[in-house]
Amino acid sequence: MSRVPGWLGRLGENLSRIGERLEERRAEAEREESVHASYEGPGASPSDGPRQDAPARPEMDPDTAAPLPESEAEAVETADAGRSVPAPPSYAPAVAARPDPVAAIPWGMRVAAEASWRLLVFAGTVWVLMKVISSVQLVVLAFVAALLVTALLQPTVALLRRKGLPRGLATAVTAISGFVVMGLVGWFVVWQVMDNIDTLSDRVKDGIEELKRWLLDSPFHVTEQQINDIAKNLSEAIGANAEQITSAGLQGVTVIVEAMTGILLAMFSTLFLLYDGKQVWEWTLKLVPAQARPGVAGAGPRAWRTLTAYVRGTVLVALIDAVFIGLGLWFLDVPMAVPLAVFIFLFAFIPLVGAVVSGALAVVVALVTNGPFTALMVLVVVLAVQQIEGHVLQPFILGRAVRVHPLAVVLAVAAGGLTAGIGGAVVAVPLVAVLNTVVGYLRAYSTEQALRSAPEPRGATAFEVAPTPAPGTPLTKAGGDA
Repeated sequence: MSRVPGWLGRLGENLSRIGERLEERRAEAEREESVHASYEGPGASPSDGPRQDAPARPEMDPDTAAPLPESEAEAVETADAGRSVPAPPSYAPAVAARPDPVAAIPWGMRVAAEASWRLLVFAGTVWVLMKVISSVQLVVLAFVAALLVTALLQPTVALLRRKGLPRGLATAVTAISGFVVMGLVGWFVVWQVMDNIDTLSDRVKDGIEELKRWLLDSPFHVTEQQINDIAKNLSEAIGANAEQITSAGLQGVTVIVEAMTGILLAMFSTLFLLYDGKQVWEWTLKLVPAQARPGVAGAGPRAWRTLTAYVRGTVLVALIDAVFIGLGLWFLDVPMAVPLAVFIFLFAFIPLVGAVVSGALAVVVALVTNGPFTALMVLVVVLAVQQIEGHVLQPFILGRAVRVHPLAVVLAVAAGGLTAGIGGAVVAVPLVAVLNTVVGYLRAYSTEQALRSAPEPRGATAFEVAPTPAPGTPLTKAGGDA
């Protein structure tokens, strides 16, 4: 118990020291406030500088609260001056603040820059996509061909299912029938060409001789020596390029193998698209982001209807062209009229360009076999049928669902031919027609969604956007009375 008083005494002494220090701090704060008030004066600001009649504020020691000696005070003032930046003199010119770099760039240039980098990203994406497609060109063309054949055969599957056939049986009957018909068409073309090749060869020789005689008697003053020189140069060119022709023949074997592979792949894809087309489309929708899925789900059926209408309309138009031009060739006694009609049917799937190529082929065959007059008559028949096709058949059969501007058709065919050859030229126009339908639907869908999400108009705005009655219709009051 003897230690308790000593502890309490020390505690009292410490409290006394704390009290003394608090009093010293209070007194120091009061002195600083009085010196600051005499430094600034009433109504003055710190920027006005010290008053002339106020005494200079001495530098205080933070530990003892006593004024510092003169030498130490000068050292403190020098250190404070080194840490502060002096104000510029009054005669210095004013420097304008630099504007924000974003605000300094014109609005048009900013918009152009934003659009440019987005276009560059889009172009890079398209370039990478085209590279990927070109590396698997055979697979892509086979699948697109399967889509076209499926669009042609799918209505038959739907018809058989409505008649009561199961889905598998209806798919098998339609696919087998379609493949058999296509195979018979190909076999018929090859058979007709091989059966008439000897006759065509003899008639081509006679036609060349007749053409030679016509050139000699023509007003172009062509001599027999010039014709012989042309024939000699042609034979020498063939002999000089014999190695390339042989290598081309070897490459032709590779092309045949690739063609057979593509045909089998197209048949396999067609079979499954006819049987599980709906499930394939639902699986594809799962790959689309959820936010864009409703729009894509609505655009898909419309795109499929456009593709179906295009394929069925093109087949019907091509069949009409082939029948009428083939009848014209048969009446004019042109050899191989039936194979030429089949070629006209196949080339009709390449819009604009295919009609020109198939018509030119028929005219050339008529020229070298039957002479200029028959060739002229064939040209008249071809032009007449094509004019009827372009102005009557296509608008009536294809309709507005797949209408594409002729410039877009030419550019699409050219781009498809340069990218993937004949196969690219065939699928270019239906692809453009489908894209046109999809873009139009998505634009209308986005506009409709924006209108639905917009707040409802109120007051005068609601009256302005409200439907107005037709001219001559009496206005109704709020209660509904006229």
